[in-house]
Amino acid sequence: MDFDQLYHFIFETYEGIGISIVVFLVVCIVAAAILERRTRKKFVDRPKSENDFDLFEEIDD
Repeated sequence: MDFDQLYHFIFETYEGIGISIVVFLVVCIVAAAILERRTRKKFVDRPKSENDFDLFEEIDD
């Protein structure tokens, strides 16, 4: 598969565009999760208030 065929598949077919969108979304979600964890580790000394939202905390019923 040469570059022209790859370019045609990714940018000129519905399947290629769909795959590109899915890959972009997965990369964004992974980057957001990594940055969220780094931020939580950096600001661990901050007290939590009642209204704080934590993406990775389990909700107790």
